[in-house]
Amino acid sequence: MQMFFGLNATGRLDKDTLLVMRKPRCGVPDSEDHSSRIQVARWNKKVITYGIGRYTRDMPRSTVDSLLESALSVWARASGRTFLRSHSRNADIMVEFVTHEHGDSSPFDGLGGSFAHAFSPGQGVAREIHFDDDERWAATGTSGLNLLVAAAHEFGHALGLKHSRNPASLMHPTYKVDHSGANLLSREDITNINTLYRKLIY
Repeated sequence: MQMFFGLNATGRLDKDTLLVMRKPRCGVPDSEDHSSRIQVARWNKKVITYGIGRYTRDMPRSTVDSLLESALSVWARASGRTFLRSHSRNADIMVEFVTHEHGDSSPFDGLGGSFAHAFSPGQGVAREIHFDDDERWAATGTSGLNLLVAAAHEFGHALGLKHSRNPASLMHPTYKVDHSGANLLSREDITNINTLYRKLIY
């Protein structure tokens, strides 16, 4: 972990390490292989469906729907994929707001710490994205975790991207309050998704 975040690899819980560990972060493990920021799996289709199972209690369903659609539009433009909402449990990607142990052997830890995790294409629990509903979710970062930013990050995993060591990348594992606005993707994110899907249209 210290090596991944560019800290001195002391193997001890020093002040800098504890500071990083206390930041809200995605629960997907950081890759030990730093040579590649993409997985071997990707979607071999142009149209990818997504569905929403359990919603958060923190905002209206219509707001959640809108924010998830906006998060996917970030990747649609960069990847050349089309994302369609499905009301079937058989959607390619299922989004769920859950708490603690929820059936995938990766329980959440309550308020703070890990706020979400996702499975890459063809991996794990039916290609699901899970958000910890013990967190406070919001449409902006002023009253809770910004769902748009967090969802865009998790959809990156669902498309096949790993975590990035670059703090400017959307795929960096720690949550950044100021990481919002129209340009969520860094140049690195765009390059990586284009490399994975072999279609440069950004």
